[in-house]
Formats: sequence, C-alpha cells, structure tokens
Amino acid sequence: MLSQAAPDVSRVAAEALQQRSYKIVRLKHPGQWLAGVVVVVLLALLVKAFADGQIRWDVVGKFLTAEVILRGFANTLLISFLAMILAVGLGTMFAVMRLSTNPVTRFVAWLYVWIFRGTPVLLQLLIWFNIALVFPTLSIPGLWEARTVDVVTPFVAALLGLGINEGAYMTEVVRGGISSVDHGQTEAAQTIGMSRFQTLRRIILPQTMRLIIPPMGNSAIGMLKFSSLATAISYTEMLNAAQQVYFVNGAVIELLLVCAVWYLLGTTVLNIFQFYIERHYGRGVAHGGGRAKFKFNFGFSRTARAAAVEEK
Repeated sequence: MLSQAAPDVSRVAAEALQQRSYKIVRLKHPGQWLAGVVVVVLLALLVKAFADGQIRWDVVGKFLTAEVILRGFANTLLISFLAMILAVGLGTMFAVMRLSTNPVTRFVAWLYVWIFRGTPVLLQLLIWFNIALVFPTLSIPGLWEARTVDVVTPFVAALLGLGINEGAYMTEVVRGGISSVDHGQTEAAQTIGMSRFQTLRRIILPQTMRLIIPPMGNSAIGMLKFSSLATAISYTEMLNAAQQVYFVNGAVIELLLVCAVWYLLGTTVLNIFQFYIERHYGRGVAHGGGRAKFKFNFGFSRTARAAAVEEK
C-alpha cells in the first residue's frame, strides 16, 4: 500500500521540467567588436592614404600586363620551380645520409647543412656568380673544357645559389619526416626481403609525405619570393625587369606595386595547390569523415554555442 501511495518521482520531475521554459543567451564579445572596428578604421585610413597619395594607378594598370613584366614573372616561376626541384632532390639525398650508419656520410651531410644553412642566401648567390674569379675554367680532363663565365651564367648561379641553400633546409625537413616513421616498419620490410632503397621508396617516403608537405609548401612559397634576390646577380626575374623599367620612366612605386600584385597572385595559387596536395596525402587521417574543400577563411564565422541560460 505504501508503494502505491508514493508519488512517481521521475514523472513529476519530467512534468516540472516541461512547465519551465529557458532562454538561450549568446555570450557577448565587446572586445572582438571593438577590435573589428579598429581594424576597419585602420584599413579605411590605409586605403585613403593610397588614394590620396601620388600614385599613378593608370601606370600600374598599364604595366600589370606589360610584356617585360610578364616575361620577368615567367623567369621568376622558372627559377623557383627548378630551384625547388634541386632542393628537394638534395634534401632527400642528404637526409638519408644524415640517418646513415656510416659516420663519413653522416659528417658530409652535417657539413653541407652547417655551411649552406649558416650563411645568407644572398652571399651564396654572389659567390656562385663570381666563382670564375677562383676557377677561370671548368674541365673534365681529356673530355671537356670551358670558361667558367660561359657556364655559370646568371641563371645557373641563381639556380645553384637558391637550390643548394634551400636544399640544406629541406634536408632537415625530410630527416624529421623519415624519423617519425616507426622503426619497426623498416625491420618488417627487411624481414620480407626488401632492400634499403625499396624500403625507403615503398614504406618510408609515402608515409613521410603527409608530414613534409606543409613545410615543403611553405618553402616553395618562400622560394617564389626569395627568387627576387637574383636581381643582385643580374638575372632578369620580375623585380629586375621592373627595375629596368623604372630606371627609365621613374615610376618606382608603380612598378613595385605591379610586382607585389604578381607575387601575391603566385603565392595564392601555390597555397591552393598545397591544400589539395595535403588533402591527397592526408586522406587516411582526415578528420570529420568528409572531403575538405578549399576556402578563404577570414575568421568571420562563429560557432553557435549557448553561453548562458536564464529562466523566464
């Protein structure tokens, strides 16, 4: 009888909850709004300064598609691409040497990284460009001989300077990626008869790509910009081409703005390209269960989250 008279506590609690209504209030962020207003004001002042400044925008538009600038930009892309190919090849080779059990190869790889990572790339470009002062001729005894100035042209000097310097950084990137692979996989590959080269090509490198692609993409973007240093050795990349023009017409800022537009365009394309390569090699570890899509994220989106609950 007592159990029958006792009220149904769970039913009473459920009815009580249904009778109560809640209002979800979002957390306010006055600091974010204030920061946003400050940024907008600063951007407006910057735009106004450029608009009121003595910049001939018609000259910018004229030279944006000028043949001399486009040819210089093509040379920039060419030297950047070839230098990155050289850097990746050298980086992979010396990374394997750094991880070798042979102390001689380890020392040679360490010496390479120490020298070329420890000196400025502009200094290295100048050394390669003036290497003829040390070695007037290059030769293979009995087979080939030529003057160094005919072989080490500004293009070759830029390729060697940029590629070898970046290869030192790439060595550490690849070495870190290889070291991240569990050593047990290498041992397992050797037990089934794989050689060291086969293990590297089929087991280790495919797994390291996911880790080394982001820093490698950053290096490629940096290479596109660092190629402008080749103007110091008279290689006709985009900045050098722009300088040749504004030395004649005096439109210094206008030509520099043209270069800035093309550099921004090039780095944007490389960013998109890097995103899709990362997505390709990260398919097995993708988060969220879906295919990621490239989008420009300016930080304006907010997550819908309840911050406070108030009873009416």
